[in-house]
Amino acid sequence: MATLGIPQNTIEILQKYQFHFQKKYGQNFLIDTSVLERIIKAAQISTEDCVLEIGPGIGTMTQYLAETAGKVVAVEIDKALIPILEETLGPYENVTVLQGDILKVNIGELAEKYHKGKPLKVVANLPYYITTPIIMGLFEKKVPLDSITVMVQKEVAERMRAKPGTKDYGALSLAVQYYAVPQIVANVPPNCFMPRPAVGSAVVKLTCFEKPPVEVKSERFLFALIRAAFNQRRKMLINALTGAGGIDVTKDRITEALEKLGIQETIRGEKLSLAEFAGLADMLYNGSGEIRSSEYDI
Repeated sequence: MATLGIPQNTIEILQKYQFHFQKKYGQNFLIDTSVLERIIKAAQISTEDCVLEIGPGIGTMTQYLAETAGKVVAVEIDKALIPILEETLGPYENVTVLQGDILKVNIGELAEKYHKGKPLKVVANLPYYITTPIIMGLFEKKVPLDSITVMVQKEVAERMRAKPGTKDYGALSLAVQYYAVPQIVANVPPNCFMPRPAVGSAVVKLTCFEKPPVEVKSERFLFALIRAAFNQRRKMLINALTGAGGIDVTKDRITEALEKLGIQETIRGEKLSLAEFAGLADMLYNGSGEIRSSEYDI
């Protein structure tokens, strides 16, 4: 089978099946072999690994994964791509293609079925409009994961690895860093895709923790607190949290907690580290567990 990372081969298969790109799925296929090789190297794939690929497209990266992994399970939402994948991945006995929405797939069951419940490695060229729900969904469902190596919008990659006090630091930074160590392994220009996206991209590797770097009474309350702090990031933390939906904490309690933690009353949320947010969350949590906000709204 011809290598799909070569543009001419990608064009041939698309023309053969008269495939039309679906804007609703955010489809941008990689056509650069050097980028594909860097992704495989960064993900540190071996024959011992079972890889979950999200959105294989026409199978470009899947071919590379199949050459190095013990098993590849590729989940594709677009039914029109399934016949193409059957052809492009036909020679690879270690690849299973599933048609479906990754947000609705039981990944724990996949890990059990294809890897005896051991941690999976996730590799994906993610649609930019749904990057955060997919990544946070993987984390929050507590599925067994070793790492997540994904192509994302460059701006999102920068936000994932941002440190306190920087312009890119926000709720996504804290959420990702609660579950994993983020590392940008490659910057990828628009001309590496077909069709070309309007923005630059980056490959980010998230090496998952066995357990989070901080312990809290309630993860849901911690993330509700973080969301509230960044919903109005230019406000002082006290004012951003007071009366915020979902956390139900008075100004006096927040003031008292900050004082006990040795944090200035005038501080903004963007200055607090994950450990400081965790400490604040534990002091403010009342044990109710009633958080009225979306799990994936980071």
